[in-house]
Amino acid sequence: MKNVYQQREENNAAANEQWFAEMQAKPYEWKVRHAEEVAKSYYEKVTQEYHGLPYLSVGGLDSQVLHYFFEEIGLPVTCVSCSSLEDKSIQDAHRRIADEMERTYDAAEWYHGRGVLTPREVEALANDEEDYSREQALLAECLPPPRFIFLHPLKSKVEVLQEYGWPILSKEKAQKISRLQHPTAKNATVRHAIITGETGAYGGYRTNSRMQLPQKWLDLFGGADEEGAALGYKAAPFQVSDKCCYYLKEKPCNDWAKKHKGYPYMGLMASEGGRREKCLKAHLCNYFGKTVRSAPFAIFSRQDLLRLALDLRVPVPEVYGVIERLPDGSLYTTKAQRTGCTMCGFGIHLEQRPHRFDRLLAKNPKEWEFWMFRCCTDESGEKYGWGRVLDYCGIPWRQEATP
Repeated sequence: MKNVYQQREENNAAANEQWFAEMQAKPYEWKVRHAEEVAKSYYEKVTQEYHGLPYLSVGGLDSQVLHYFFEEIGLPVTCVSCSSLEDKSIQDAHRRIADEMERTYDAAEWYHGRGVLTPREVEALANDEEDYSREQALLAECLPPPRFIFLHPLKSKVEVLQEYGWPILSKEKAQKISRLQHPTAKNATVRHAIITGETGAYGGYRTNSRMQLPQKWLDLFGGADEEGAALGYKAAPFQVSDKCCYYLKEKPCNDWAKKHKGYPYMGLMASEGGRREKCLKAHLCNYFGKTVRSAPFAIFSRQDLLRLALDLRVPVPEVYGVIERLPDGSLYTTKAQRTGCTMCGFGIHLEQRPHRFDRLLAKNPKEWEFWMFRCCTDESGEKYGWGRVLDYCGIPWRQEATP
């Protein structure tokens, strides 16, 4: 079996990363033109070669900006989302986009403009077998008018937390901790690397590798593994998992895409770091491999994204506040910089206060109380929530008493 470094060389990863760095350094105007080229070439290949349906996976501000960018460049793309997971202002934005798309892409105009009858008109021909078959075949070859598709999670947020564990720190770190908490013979080498940084044959016998969990988190979570326990590390009194996004968002979207032969656009940027950065640098903006996806904003910085939002006059959901400039000219959102599900803890340890849970308290005290104190039940039957998890991780969340 080839180790990861041999695989990187075979996949030309170093050259991809160098190209990516050069593209990230390009001027804003160049990046916008590049995003248009990326998006249009992907649309053409998906529709012409794959005979599929390009769609945009929509969540927060980044993907909403991408939707309005598509509208600006004349690219009609269906939107898909599990909106019920998002902040209310983001759900409101999704409903607004859905209404806009209904008005912009009238079904009759869409089909007739492509020389095709509408589905209702085709059904009206059911008694004429020849005409019905002919028109049905033409309709099957025509992309439907773009719409906003609202999906539902496979499990509730509470079910995911209770069954799989807490999404804390980051997806990558949560996955590592989960592996330590669920040891098997198959993941023994990976667990050893997470504890020690020693990768073994598959990792090229490297030491001090990035596979190792940072010491701060090893101290708190490493004891779930036998090797970590022997080193004196603690074991958390709760489970950790990176499965939340899979059950709440990814699988519903993947199931829909499989049913409708859909291929996604995503509002991902390598500047966000973590897994996204690794994947985008490895596979670049458009990827046609084991999976197929497009990330037109892959080389954008946060500043590029916010500047484009201003240029396109994108309505900014209330959870972000408004886009303003600092004295040095850099752009920022006056409230949340990033958003996710109300129960998500990825990145919470990096936020300054008031952080996401503080803002939830100010906005919806009842929901805050539920997530902080009683959304889950431990083995003793006691209710608990994010309060216990954040306390264990040393992440501040309690409100200072007023004198």
